[in-house]
Amino acid sequence: MYIVKNTITQNLKLVYSGTFNFHQIKRQGFTEPTSIQAQGWPIALSGRDMVGIASTGSGKTLSYILPAIVHINSQPKLGRKDGPIALVLAPTRELAQQIQQVADDFGHSSGIRNTCLYGGAPKGAQARDLDGGVEIVIATPGRLLDFLESGRTNLKRCTYLVLDEADRMLDMGFEPQIRKIIEQIRPDRQTLMWSATWPKEVKNLAEDFLKDYAQINVGSLQLAANHNILQIIDVCQDYEKENKLSTLLKEIMAESENKTIVFIETKRRVDEITRKMKRDGWPAVCIHGDKTQQERDWVLQDFRSGKAPILVATDVAARGLDVEDVKFVINFDYPSCSEDYVHRIGRTGRRQKTGTAYTFFTPNNSNKANDLIQVLKEANQVINPKLLELADSKSGGYGRHRGGRNRWRSRGGRNGKDRSYSRSRSRSHSREYNGRGNRRSYSRSYSRSRSPVSNRAEVIGKSYWSSER
Repeated sequence: MYIVKNTITQNLKLVYSGTFNFHQIKRQGFTEPTSIQAQGWPIALSGRDMVGIASTGSGKTLSYILPAIVHINSQPKLGRKDGPIALVLAPTRELAQQIQQVADDFGHSSGIRNTCLYGGAPKGAQARDLDGGVEIVIATPGRLLDFLESGRTNLKRCTYLVLDEADRMLDMGFEPQIRKIIEQIRPDRQTLMWSATWPKEVKNLAEDFLKDYAQINVGSLQLAANHNILQIIDVCQDYEKENKLSTLLKEIMAESENKTIVFIETKRRVDEITRKMKRDGWPAVCIHGDKTQQERDWVLQDFRSGKAPILVATDVAARGLDVEDVKFVINFDYPSCSEDYVHRIGRTGRRQKTGTAYTFFTPNNSNKANDLIQVLKEANQVINPKLLELADSKSGGYGRHRGGRNRWRSRGGRNGKDRSYSRSRSRSHSREYNGRGNRRSYSRSYSRSRSPVSNRAEVIGKSYWSSER
């Protein structure tokens, strides 16, 4: 029943559960495992190779960290100049740091040491950790390969290997480095691979390096948006976006839970928009590829603590960024593909909570309209009819589709400009939507029924786009 309820499919023979002392988990405030944890722990604890396909925010990090701790505790202690027992490879330094935090939280009571190796930071402190001996290494492929080739560490003791976000690592071109690293690991290792999707390239990697692996899928094998996220698409012109962003922030910052990530395409625009926000009095910080590691750490600390509840970012923060209680994501610029869109909005709605994602979609993005519509349909979201017009228009023009009688049609005039964020409408939207997935002025029947997110999207979507009041 649990498997059916949580849309879990299994491809494995019978495996036997391991044992673990769960007091540490209770002390961290966990009341029950997520779907991927409930299915992944017995397999990983049995020593089997495993592939886990799960969306962001599913709790996959703990799915492999706890079995890693059990595995390490059953191995002989490290000797002088021994390398790690467990190795976790991740695509970005942000994800690597977050994995390290989980390893700290749950490995501390067992006396298990770890280090995090990533580029963009001095090698000295990382090298000292390796010299002192660590049971777990969390690393990006490039920096780890640097240490291996210089002889600073080795993988002779490594018997537990994790490839996290394998699809992302392949997308970023890390396959040659991954193969070089795995060639240095003993063949009797246990290997676990985690991915949000299951494309041919990831499957080929699994076939090359995993033996008789069990496969667990939570949800679809295709990349899909978290259904706990309300997605609102605002079709507009480029020159309208800054005013729309300002209006949105006024509404969001009035909420008690207002932690927000704003995604912008270029580093220059990130800096410009952040400066403008600060001039307007908003507590904003920003992160992008030109920031030093010290600046990144400072920015993320302020954002996590709530001191600066607005984080403006490029896609460097889209994958692996795990911050508690992000309630809103704003796509100021639409990303280059629907996969990046799904990963961006996945920063909210984590750990089975709800969230809201706003996206400014312009005529320049019209070639991506069909892909976005498919993502919205799969998540049972209401689709802005102006987005459908962009997708249907052969020329990719804006507001040319006249159709038949459409109750959703904007009364914005012949030029088709979207006025959904006019002053009067923004006030109405602010009164109706309180940022917690509820509305203050929706129908009584909806209030009593407490409908799921898909129904909330329908009700809120009609208010957001419709000019029929």
